[in-house]
Amino acid sequence: MSPTGAADRSQPPLEDSFLPDFCEPRIVFAVVLLVELLAFTLALTRATHAPFLNELARISMFVQWVGLTSAALLCYSRRRLAAHPVGVVSAVVLALLLANTVALSEAVYWIGASFAQGLYAEFFPTEHATFVLRNAVICLIVAALVLRYLFVSHRWQANVRAEARSRIDALQARIRPHFLFNSLNTIAALTRSDPARAEEAVEDLADLFRATLRDSDAMLRLKDELELTRIYQRIESLRLGTRLAVKWDVTDLPMRALIPGLTIQPLLENAIYHGIEPLDGGGLVSVSGRLADGRIEISVANPVAPERDSGQRPGNRLAVENIRERLRLAYDEKGELEVEQLPAEYRVTVRFPYTE
Repeated sequence: MSPTGAADRSQPPLEDSFLPDFCEPRIVFAVVLLVELLAFTLALTRATHAPFLNELARISMFVQWVGLTSAALLCYSRRRLAAHPVGVVSAVVLALLLANTVALSEAVYWIGASFAQGLYAEFFPTEHATFVLRNAVICLIVAALVLRYLFVSHRWQANVRAEARSRIDALQARIRPHFLFNSLNTIAALTRSDPARAEEAVEDLADLFRATLRDSDAMLRLKDELELTRIYQRIESLRLGTRLAVKWDVTDLPMRALIPGLTIQPLLENAIYHGIEPLDGGGLVSVSGRLADGRIEISVANPVAPERDSGQRPGNRLAVENIRERLRLAYDEKGELEVEQLPAEYRVTVRFPYTE
């Protein structure tokens, strides 16, 4: 491994920094709103000395420059600060913001003192030390409050992600014991009657277990996820025989799209375990997908046994909720899972953005 590669691995990911990406338009927009709210508050406190709108315009012009230039500084400093402890990052950020505010305050004062005359003179400060010191104190107070909020918010989000990943890891590590035992029994029987097919089944079972050991954060190509699902189908077909039929309608899906690993396979597993096994004559599971408006939609549907009260065996809801959490972790609000419980059919649909 090259030294460069080692350095890259030692560099912590930017997502671990409590500072947001100030280059993103939504963060810049949030900065504009925050500083304008600050300008409005300051204008209210000084409205007795000057007309409110004039004071608001004067303060807004200054604090917007401070806010936008500070966002630009943090945008270009974030990557360099990512490797340092929180205390160091906070101190450096406060120093950068303070220096930027003092520099702009000095520039505004000397521009007003040198060039502003007549009508425009009222937009510039007249008391040098008071103007600079007041701005520096306000900057430190506001920056400290914002940094504290960003740190607490980042820790809360990290805890939420850690909890979600633990549930995802539990889903990956969980292969129902009955499936493993049944598969091994089927393979044992095939070793006598059809050794070649038994060998294929062992390889399929190894591939399936290998997928459960993969990093829970890993994204797979849709082609690989569907192939893993087909592997599971082949293993179950050895046991269920003609009782299991799976109809695939996924030719319109972009196979290079990325999807969280083990998203579709557990849906087929649930469909077989909760829909096909309870039926004496078996049934048909349909897997269909389409691409619409930049989003991928994949549905897995299975028949419902008439005698089932809720349409679910124990454990079905756990798997569904884990997959829903997996989509939310990968795509935020853009990933979703929908369950439709019909009298004769149980359908689960996942939707997520199309990315390669």
